[in-house]
Amino acid sequence: MSDFDKIAEKMISRRKILKSGATFGLGSFISTSFVSSGFSMNEGADYAKFKEIPSSTSDTITLAEGFNWNLLVSWGDPLWSTGKEFDVVSRGNESSQRNSFGDNNDGMVLFSKDGKNILAVNNEYTNLNIMFGNNSSGKPKTVDDIYKGMVAHGVSMVEIKKGINKWKIVKDSALNRRIFPDTLINITGPAKGHDLLKTKDDPKGLLSLGTWNNCGSGRTPWGTYLTCEENFNFYFSSSNKNINISPEMKRYGIRVNDRGYNWAKVDERFDISKIPNEVNRAGYIVEIDPFDPYSNPKKLTALGRFKHENAELVMAKNGHIVVYMGDDERGEYLYRYVSNGKYNNDGDASDLLQKGKLYVARFYENNTGEWLELSPKTTGMSSLAEICVYTRQAASLVGATTMDRPEWVAVSPVSNEVCCCLTNNRNRGRKPNAGGDNTSINGPNPRQNNQYGQIVRWIPQEGDHTGKEFKWDLFVLAGNPIVHSGLKAGSKNINEKNIFNSPDGLCFDSNGYLWIQTDGKYTNTGDFQGMGNNQMLLGNPNTGEIKRFMVGPKECEVTGITWSKDKKTIFVGIQHPGEKGNSNFPGVKDSLPRSSVITIQKNDGSVIG
Repeated sequence: MSDFDKIAEKMISRRKILKSGATFGLGSFISTSFVSSGFSMNEGADYAKFKEIPSSTSDTITLAEGFNWNLLVSWGDPLWSTGKEFDVVSRGNESSQRNSFGDNNDGMVLFSKDGKNILAVNNEYTNLNIMFGNNSSGKPKTVDDIYKGMVAHGVSMVEIKKGINKWKIVKDSALNRRIFPDTLINITGPAKGHDLLKTKDDPKGLLSLGTWNNCGSGRTPWGTYLTCEENFNFYFSSSNKNINISPEMKRYGIRVNDRGYNWAKVDERFDISKIPNEVNRAGYIVEIDPFDPYSNPKKLTALGRFKHENAELVMAKNGHIVVYMGDDERGEYLYRYVSNGKYNNDGDASDLLQKGKLYVARFYENNTGEWLELSPKTTGMSSLAEICVYTRQAASLVGATTMDRPEWVAVSPVSNEVCCCLTNNRNRGRKPNAGGDNTSINGPNPRQNNQYGQIVRWIPQEGDHTGKEFKWDLFVLAGNPIVHSGLKAGSKNINEKNIFNSPDGLCFDSNGYLWIQTDGKYTNTGDFQGMGNNQMLLGNPNTGEIKRFMVGPKECEVTGITWSKDKKTIFVGIQHPGEKGNSNFPGVKDSLPRSSVITIQKNDGSVIG
């Protein structure tokens, strides 16, 4: 019996799976449906009937037959007429970048209101070797260089409109906006005004400057955008190289040196030896009103501080707002926030993401799980404010389940099903997380040195997203049956035609199909033979079928997905093409690779999602 079968058999023998009676097949590790949730997908949707495509290593967008793509916007494209067109030679300066679309676009949401379409897009980070490739060092060397790199981060809010055959940005729109690492942001929630957030420039701990390394996204029922701060630690450094870094900072990855951005050289906020509390003001979800370009964004400390991937918001049956969140670090945790108040279409929703309870997930081997509240009583910490600043430490204290880098979370609009990408974890079963927590093999994380990733899914107790308990299974265990057998081959819905690794972006469409985007190894050799470039696939939660729909250009990540109001256009992000110097996307030969947003439509103009 293989290791895979032994684990599957153990799980079957220890549980009464789901009210529906559905079970894992030996060696399959997935349950084909949550029949107990009582929903019916629109499995007759025409767009889902496409013929799956093979993997590709081409430096372009490869799509299923019957679909086409167009370029919408790329890094450096000016959003106002006063801005300069992107210069491949100079790669711009601080002034041109402040007036242009940011770099390395990630999560995004399209908002439609009163005939206006606003695309809110995260600009996660910059590739130094590309942005500063015209410098001999491949790094910023002037003050303007450093500021140029800084303002390429943040969020781009862009009005777009559809022409006869394609979408385009609306230059000079009154709703166009860039949000930077130096934009004024209000601090809200339990940690507002706490000593841990006070600095010499903000002695009351009420106002923060900026947001950066924004990864995934979310939207609220009241029409605001949620952008998620992830690897905020990469930008902090210390001018005192002998500084004793605190355990709290170490848990969040703060070190003496940054990742080469040099922000501390132009802004002492990023020097931990001078402004140590500044690190506590980063790592949150930020709320932005896309239709009020003069409003201050809000940092939502009530939703916890960690390396946020995305924010999947759902309204529970009882009207409470629930936000599911992953902490994208090896061996960290999966979280949930539940609002104290209830959403009312005609009421004030301003405090629904400021007053609530924060939970962390514990998964059991018998395919059940529970949400553990993070409170002073359960953690022994001094206050809710402290918990909202040191959320990782709080999760460790209550004994949550360490996960294989929980990334995007998605909730099906036609069922109570929730899915989360566990992208990979080379440390699983080999070393503890940064807090010293055990990362042995466990139920939803069944492989040591997990290089392929998996998607875990769960159904909340009685369909109530505010309930304490849930039942879980694995929708897919990614792997490579071309070169492996057993666990490394993946679950039975993985085959030689649809292999992929490192699921990252995740979204259900309006019909209940699951779109999967990858950010993994693209060597196409060894353990990753046959996988090609990063890609986007379509999964059927009822049958477990997964089909490859799109493949991105060389060395890119496929990330970020949103739809037009009429569901006839999908917007998809192509991040860091040519990150190792081997792509020209989206231009012609010998041009500079630039992160971009593309649109995808059916050739016949029909609905696609």
